[in-house]
Amino acid sequence: MRKIYVFKFIIILALFDQWSKWWVMEVFYKPRVFEAEGATVPFIDWLIAFGQKQFPSTSIEVLPFFNMVMVWNKGVSFGMFSSAAEYMPYILSFIAIVFCCVLIVWLSRAKSTTTRIPLSMVIAGALANVWDRLRFGAVADFFDFHWGDLHYPAFNIADCCIVIGVIALAFDGLVLEKFRLKKEQTHE
Repeated sequence: MRKIYVFKFIIILALFDQWSKWWVMEVFYKPRVFEAEGATVPFIDWLIAFGQKQFPSTSIEVLPFFNMVMVWNKGVSFGMFSSAAEYMPYILSFIAIVFCCVLIVWLSRAKSTTTRIPLSMVIAGALANVWDRLRFGAVADFFDFHWGDLHYPAFNIADCCIVIGVIALAFDGLVLEKFRLKKEQTHE
């Protein structure tokens, strides 16, 4: 997989996450729950607007085990490091950007597609969530799976990219790397 395609893949994933958040807030919730908030904002206008107001928390049952929720995560995964301090989104964003820079260096040196794709997924998810923090002061989460009263923490598409990417990287490093090394040794 050529590097230009990898960077296009990152952009597509990050934009898909942002589009899903726009759809949930502007198309799904606004007409149903927040009628007083005004008309639906077009995607591009929504995407580039800073200082946006966070919608109030809400929940709509879709299936007996799945709700669409509006939750604002002021921390990182599962709300860790959340803080009411106004500067915290900027600190978390800075850390995520530094982390992405490290992953981009790794990505640029990766020789295997099975390494590049998961790295791209993690980078895209992290950057999409950074964009939320800079625009809203928190990350918008809306998928809520549950079993009775036991709820998995709410999440979004970017979170899915990060989790799937990390699992795929672990599989690549622990399993596939051994096969690549064996193959290289037999060709020597």
